[in-house]
Amino acid sequence: MRSLCVFCGSSPGADPGYGRAAVATGKEMARRGLTLVYGGAKVGLMGLVADAALDAGGEVIGVLPEALSRKEIAHTGLTRLEVVGSMHERKARMAELSDGFIALPGGAGTLEEVFEIWTWGQLGFHGKPVGFLNIAGYYDGLARFLDHTVDQAFVKPVHRQMLTFADHPETLIDALAAYAPPVAEKWLERFEL
Repeated sequence: MRSLCVFCGSSPGADPGYGRAAVATGKEMARRGLTLVYGGAKVGLMGLVADAALDAGGEVIGVLPEALSRKEIAHTGLTRLEVVGSMHERKARMAELSDGFIALPGGAGTLEEVFEIWTWGQLGFHGKPVGFLNIAGYYDGLARFLDHTVDQAFVKPVHRQMLTFADHPETLIDALAAYAPPVAEKWLERFEL
């Protein structure tokens, strides 16, 4: 594993622990020589994780849609900033540049990004690990809901197991580094297409 994509909030959130976790994640990635790939903004948890990685001597690649770049939220101190035409291009490029994915606390955009990446993994488009940094129980409710989707036969257990939850950056990165993708087919056989 050479690079990790971090999805996270453009806000710092209500709990100061979220910011501390973003900083710890950036530092830990730099310590391990992992390139940080992220959304390219200088605000919120996004800015904190990028600044921490840079301050620790790490490489940081930002991918930002042109419309957001024009709003002056682009982080201009990155190793490399790629400006793309759309949010779709942004996600595709971040996925292309990354060997794994971490979701720090965030809102709708963070959830949309990580769920799309998970879906791509379920469909066999990639075999890269996906994890949630569950700071202060932020993702506890989501983990329970995902278990519920398995109980209700909408998600296979093997696909639920593709998602890793951990409380500390070191633990999560270790788990992602040890990840082996499951061997399972999407259950299309249950449906006539």
